[in-house]
Amino acid sequence: MDKVLVIDFGGQYNQLVARRVRECNVYCEIYSYRTALDAVRAMNPKGIILTGGPNSCYEEGAPTCSRELFELGVPVLGLCYGAQLMQQVLGGKVERASVQEYGRTDVEVDVNSALFAGVPASTVCWMSHFDYISRMAPGFTSVAHSKDCPVAACENKESNLYGIQFHPEVLHTPEGTKMIYNFVRGVCGCDGSWKMDAFVETAIRDIRAKVGDGKVLLGLSGGVDSSVAAGLLSRAIGNQLTCVFVDHGLLRKNEGDEVEAVFGPNGNFDLNFVRVNAQHRFYVKLAGVTDPETKRKIIGEEFIRVFEEEAKKIGAVDFLAQGTIYPDVVESGLGGESAVIKSHHNVGGLPDYVNFKEIIEPLRNLFKDEVRKAGLQIGIPENLVMRQPFPGPGLGIRIIGDITEDKVRIVQDADYIFREEVGKALAEHTKQTGEVAPWKPDQYYAALTNVRSVGVMGDERTYDHAVALRAVKTTDFMTAEMARIPYDVLDTVMTRIIKEVRGVNRVFFDLTSKPPGTIEFE
Repeated sequence: MDKVLVIDFGGQYNQLVARRVRECNVYCEIYSYRTALDAVRAMNPKGIILTGGPNSCYEEGAPTCSRELFELGVPVLGLCYGAQLMQQVLGGKVERASVQEYGRTDVEVDVNSALFAGVPASTVCWMSHFDYISRMAPGFTSVAHSKDCPVAACENKESNLYGIQFHPEVLHTPEGTKMIYNFVRGVCGCDGSWKMDAFVETAIRDIRAKVGDGKVLLGLSGGVDSSVAAGLLSRAIGNQLTCVFVDHGLLRKNEGDEVEAVFGPNGNFDLNFVRVNAQHRFYVKLAGVTDPETKRKIIGEEFIRVFEEEAKKIGAVDFLAQGTIYPDVVESGLGGESAVIKSHHNVGGLPDYVNFKEIIEPLRNLFKDEVRKAGLQIGIPENLVMRQPFPGPGLGIRIIGDITEDKVRIVQDADYIFREEVGKALAEHTKQTGEVAPWKPDQYYAALTNVRSVGVMGDERTYDHAVALRAVKTTDFMTAEMARIPYDVLDTVMTRIIKEVRGVNRVFFDLTSKPPGTIEFE
């Protein structure tokens, strides 16, 4: 099987590079730039991609690589920092740019370059750099430029070395996937034989080999990630798996009962299912806590403590399984060299001591859309696989500030109304047109802000809470943009929330994209 290596230099988009390569049906693995050259050589890659990063390659102590990496006889593509580093190592020069580029940028490309086959000569790309290539290394020519960047891409065809200053991996570069396809399928000659079923087969084989005859405990939230993890584990080890559903009191309205209906004794899954009602326990731990990182870590640690207690009741349990996916790892700073954005309860929020032999994370290298594909591949019902994403810490990170039972009630009720009305509008649009509404969000929810304001209701002055509505369109959940929900739908939602949810007198709609924001509020 063909393999492409992605060498990580610490940028926040680096896992997207791997995702784009996999979209080309080419298998890839991500390794730190610290990986020894002999190890890289031993993996026999068909191509190597150097990612972006936050440093300047000419600074002392900046991440680097040896000249020998470019002399392996393997095509190499450098992206942003990776392109600059390639030039610096091979004899070019990188300097601080007098005009720094960030965001969507018009770029002129040489369509005769192998990188830009089938790409319009004038295209839009996502730039994010403070430095620029002021002098190319010997043997390189410029094959793309922008108004302020003379070397937006360069190549040495003889040596199969390519550099791109912008980020083709993000959705804001419309032709970016084509450029990566041109490199891995064209320049590298990969045959594109890797498919999702290959991942499923490999994951099941790896789980069986690791677990043996041991017992596994999985925290099942009923969300997409934990459900697919449960399906994979069930396929691999059957009744060696026990799924524990912890109702921490921070779930969406009625969700606890819905999860039990699907996975419990009367559900459609052959699982050992345990429900733990721990609402009061979590509320006590979270009382007065306002810092989002602290909330995440408290929720994460309490999850583990509940699991440990249930494990003792069940008997000897060897492994803890989690539905961790790639965006969790990246944003927790555990994916190669990336900086920390926030902790996740099932990654960076783990306590120092966990009373299990090992943690199993079968989805750790997948993005959300890939997780859904894997779920369908193993036979999980579509309505469950395609359901709304929900964070492990639940409403704990959708309530800004301290958490109380009353605040949980408010956000549950508001969120239920928002999702109900959007669902009705989407169904009506499909009924009338036969098509999916172009504004259909990939994730949408209500959050409770820490804003209170004056209002007038029933001729009386109120001083109540403000609810924020969040709706985004995204493919991979690493980047996202606002979903343009029609105003009449939002008006209906606003009216119902203020009328039906006690304690709310104001409703906001969040327009922020990711980046600079995150999809969740905390």
